[in-house]
Amino acid sequence: MDNDFPTRKIIHVDMDAFYASVEQLDNPELRGKPIAVGGGGERGVVAAASYEARKFNVKSALSGKIARERCPHLIFVKPRFERYKEVSAMIREIFYEYTDLVEPLSLDEAFLDVTENKVNNPSASLIAQEIRDKILQRTGLTASAGISINKFIAKVASDINKPNGQKTIRPKEVLTFLEELPVAKFFGVGKVTAQKMYKLGIFKGYDLTRKSLEELQHHFGKSGKHYYNIVRGIQHSSVSPNRIRKSIAAEQTFSIDLSAEKEIIEKLSKIGDELERRLKKNNTRGKTVTLKIKYRDFTVQTRSKTLPHFIGSKNDFFEIVIHLLRQDQILKPVRLLGISLSNLDNQETIEKWIQLRFNFDDTKP
Repeated sequence: MDNDFPTRKIIHVDMDAFYASVEQLDNPELRGKPIAVGGGGERGVVAAASYEARKFNVKSALSGKIARERCPHLIFVKPRFERYKEVSAMIREIFYEYTDLVEPLSLDEAFLDVTENKVNNPSASLIAQEIRDKILQRTGLTASAGISINKFIAKVASDINKPNGQKTIRPKEVLTFLEELPVAKFFGVGKVTAQKMYKLGIFKGYDLTRKSLEELQHHFGKSGKHYYNIVRGIQHSSVSPNRIRKSIAAEQTFSIDLSAEKEIIEKLSKIGDELERRLKKNNTRGKTVTLKIKYRDFTVQTRSKTLPHFIGSKNDFFEIVIHLLRQDQILKPVRLLGISLSNLDNQETIEKWIQLRFNFDDTKP
């Protein structure tokens, strides 16, 4: 650990199966049953699954078809995002009772820095317990929490005693905890990187500590330094209460693959309307237009063009989208289309593709 930086007290709060739990809360008939929020048809996608459904290995991002195969009695519920936002706002109000340093990651999870807090409680563990109790009292929902010295460890810890539990990794426990942690659970280690580490004999944090900085940089480039630091408990990323997107985008998955250019352009026009609405809502403009195409075989292609000036309306970016579309011939059926605007005029730092809400409803093309 880096002794040059003060030890912080970070809490990661993660709601338990949030979308599904809200649906079970509002509809008692769904309680205790395996449910999936999303579309259950040929092209439907699971947005969230209840814990009863997870026993059958039904999880988010799974296709509705496969989800039904794994759990034939699975109940599909259409998402109600306005309701989820309403409950999320109630939960965040609880966070702000303890600290203003709240960094939401999504509707159902956030980081809190309670090193100094509004209730003058020196115990981050007790604060986390109070927050979870208040969430249950005010919303009827359960949450899990992880508590430690930085965001990475807190986030990993919040998953240990799920659902409806919490785990504290104290400063003196950090290094031992990290040494025992499988490398696949380290932030920034995806499936491909994990396989590469396995080939190098790196399976747990301890194995990672045996590699020098030079070795890790040789095998993993710039990420090598990140892995070198994080396994030693070094992460200086602070809780940022004003996280803003790096790009604003919209995309749609189709129940029937698209092949004709005319049909593709019609769908892109509707996506462009949604993107323009989001840009206006955020009072944002950008310089880089990106077209995203996912084909039937799940390969993804992106095509981008950067302008010398900022744009923010469909009239400005849609002609560019069509130009990008026609750069290369579409030779395979198209499953998904998306448009994003990045390189924004407000120094944004977080990228997030935003699904059009009707994506989960696979009854419409």
